[in-house]
Parts: sequence; structure tokens; C-alpha cells
Amino acid sequence: MATVQIFDQDKNQVGERELADNIFNTEVKKYLLHDMVRYQLAARRRGTAATKNRSAVAGGSKKPYRQKGTGNARQGTIRAPHFVGGGAAFGPSPRSYSFKLNRKVKKAALCSALSARFQAEKLIVLKDLVMDEISSKSFDQFVKRFDLEGVLVVIEHADPKVELSARNLKNVKVVRSEGVNVYDILKHPNLILTDAAVNEIEGALEK
Repeated sequence: MATVQIFDQDKNQVGERELADNIFNTEVKKYLLHDMVRYQLAARRRGTAATKNRSAVAGGSKKPYRQKGTGNARQGTIRAPHFVGGGAAFGPSPRSYSFKLNRKVKKAALCSALSARFQAEKLIVLKDLVMDEISSKSFDQFVKRFDLEGVLVVIEHADPKVELSARNLKNVKVVRSEGVNVYDILKHPNLILTDAAVNEIEGALEK
């Protein structure tokens, strides 16, 4: 099994642990990562773009002039798309951009993302992460101790002190283990997991 060092918040090694190979050291399948990122970003789209078609614009549908004898082309309504003030032709309408991905695909994509960080030696495991108070300065010092730029921190449960301390830091994000996702892992070059968060992730993905 893959082995990783465990550090404390002062970057002192305090032990080692084994990681499940089928989660943290599996083959990185880029096409799955691509599909999952598309899935996540598509689900975030509001899909509210809309234009008025000829039935929605103001004005009546009365024939503007008689059919024959005027020398003009035949017209049925001034609300047709080719008239100024007419309805839009083939314009956007509210829709959902989301699409379906199988559960196995989502699971395999997350394993690929975690494995990519482990294989690139960009994964750090902490024994625990505790903040005495809400302090962005203290959290920034903690990140700088590990010489990291752009980091996703995964904790095992809700911790307002940790989450609020990291909220205003650039290129730093804290998520709980149940919310870890492919997009955030790929967006941040480095990944920090608490030891308990590793247990939570392995327990969820091995089901």
C-alpha cells in the first residue's frame, strides 16, 4: 500500500500511515477528470438567459397593410423577427445545463484526482488541524510553514474557527470531507488532508 508521512501543524513528522491504493494510488484517468469537471461546472450554470420571441414582444398581430397592390413584400405582422422591435428568432430560453454521470464514474474521477496529487507528491497528511481562535494571520503562517501556494485543505467535520480563518486567504480553500470534489482538487495545486479526513474519504469511497 502507498505510504505517506504524517505531520503536525508545525511541520514536524509525527508518524506514517498507509493509504488505500485503490483510492490514492490508482491510475489517473484524465478523461474522467474532464467529464467530472464539465459535470460540476454545468450544474453551477443558472441557465436563466432568455429573449422575447414574436409571441412575447409588445404589439398586436394585425396585418400591417393589405396583401396586394402596395408594391411591398407580403407581411403578416410587424412583430416578425425581421422587423425592428420584433421578436428574436431562435433566441435562448431558460434551461438546465446539467447532465447525468453514473455514480461509479464520479467515484473513479475522485479517486483519479486524489491519486494525481499523491503521485505528484503534492499531498500532505496532518495529524489534526486546530485553531485556538479565528485568525487569518495564523492560518496563513501555517500554510507558509509548508511552503505551499494554492492549497485545498480537507477537514473531517465542521470547524468554524478553521473555516473562517481561511476564508479571506488567496488561493486557499477549506472543505469538509463530505464535500471534497474533483474541481476543487484540480483547481488547487496542493492538497492537505487531516488524518481523520483520510479515514472519512476512504470509508466513503470503499463502499
